[in-house]
Amino acid sequence: MKVIDIINRAQSTLFTFELLPPLKGASFSEIEETIEPLVHYAPSYINVTYHRPEVVLKEQPSGLLERRIIKKRPGTVGVSAGIKYKYGIDVVPHLICGSFTREETEDALIDLNFLGIDNVLALRGDAEKGAKSFQSEPGGNKLAIDLVKQVNGLNHGKYVDPETPHIHQTDFCIGVAGYPEKHSEAPNLETDLLNLKAKVDAGAHYIVTQMFFDNQKFFQFVEQCRAIGINVPIIPGIKPISMKKHLTMLPQIFHIDLPQDLVEAVGRCKNNEEVRQVGVEWGIAQSKELKEAGVPVLHYYTMGKPDNIEKIVKEVF
Repeated sequence: MKVIDIINRAQSTLFTFELLPPLKGASFSEIEETIEPLVHYAPSYINVTYHRPEVVLKEQPSGLLERRIIKKRPGTVGVSAGIKYKYGIDVVPHLICGSFTREETEDALIDLNFLGIDNVLALRGDAEKGAKSFQSEPGGNKLAIDLVKQVNGLNHGKYVDPETPHIHQTDFCIGVAGYPEKHSEAPNLETDLLNLKAKVDAGAHYIVTQMFFDNQKFFQFVEQCRAIGINVPIIPGIKPISMKKHLTMLPQIFHIDLPQDLVEAVGRCKNNEEVRQVGVEWGIAQSKELKEAGVPVLHYYTMGKPDNIEKIVKEVF
């Protein structure tokens, strides 16, 4: 079922989460270890991330460096299909611009369509590791809005090759990312909001946000979106803090602010086990307030470790 239909039929706030494909060489059992503690709380759908290949330099016996391209977390499509058909839970595989040509993107969408997967989350994706800025694949989509347009185009039977025979229209529900505290590369929040509206106008059906730790920033973001004509569902993304280094790492990477009360609570912790508990308690309070405000979905970022998410969801749902 499409995410937008799941939301429209819901009578109360839904629970969903995101997971990572396992590292290459691992088995599907790692996915099961993430899902099974959470499946008891009836997730409405599960997101599966996509990770672009990395360029690494390997020293050869001659002393020369060989450039290799390594995909550390393959399997997004396979993991998505495995979840859908083993657990009977709808899935939302991520699609990114980096490392895909438009033809490869189209082929991935065709595979998803054949598998009966109705949803995608369209993202630009991160820059290559070590790169100063994002560079798209030659012949690929440069921005998330380009990817949205391609998926929406396929929904209307528009293929990369206009001479493609037997034109079949897909019917994907398209999600996009929103940033309550603006995207780290946006010059200001107003520009970022206009870019988000352009993605919605191009065919996106709903928005899921980057993590945030101050609910007022989310509520303000929703008001700003509505004020400029963005009327699709806006889903808050929640990631509980779990280690002390998050105090510096998260603001640096994701351009977010941490509330002073949270910073002080983490500062009093003696170890990361205590930090993880603080993150759970903050996540419970944050989730309860959002749920009381009537958000359509509470979406959690597990990072492959479900124990803290389970503790939050147990108290909220």
